[in-house]
Amino acid sequence: MSEENLGEESGSAPVSPVDSLSNSEGELDRQPKRSGRKRRQSRKNGEDSDSPTPGKRGKKSSSSSPQSFEELQSQRVMANVRERQRTQSLNEAFAALRKIIPTLPSDKLSKIQTLKLAARYIDFLYQVLQSDELDSKMVTADSTSHILTG
Repeated sequence: MSEENLGEESGSAPVSPVDSLSNSEGELDRQPKRSGRKRRQSRKNGEDSDSPTPGKRGKKSSSSSPQSFEELQSQRVMANVRERQRTQSLNEAFAALRKIIPTLPSDKLSKIQTLKLAARYIDFLYQVLQSDELDSKMVTADSTSHILTG
């Protein structure tokens, strides 16, 4: 990579604390994706763990299958619809959370950045509340002492 490219990348947008957070911690949080299915555990010593068990989906013969292809396809379609709705709901919740967290307008936070920044923001607000309570107690104590001495 040339120096010109480096200058273009770093000079194109201001670097926010969120960006520095994502570059340092975000890379460590990423793990390789795994398939959603788990391997079957063998029940007998001589049985291969990858071989399908009788009566399960692994066999292709329709005679031993309790459900027809159409039923399985219908179930798959319904599962896809539910997953799409779940994903959409999750994305809407993240969008709402991004609106609450104060950032630069140009920052489009990833989900992990949003969660980490939200946690930091909640901690910050908690600290503000704690310091406000301490300040109000100090003011009350000062005004009480002035009344008693004055």
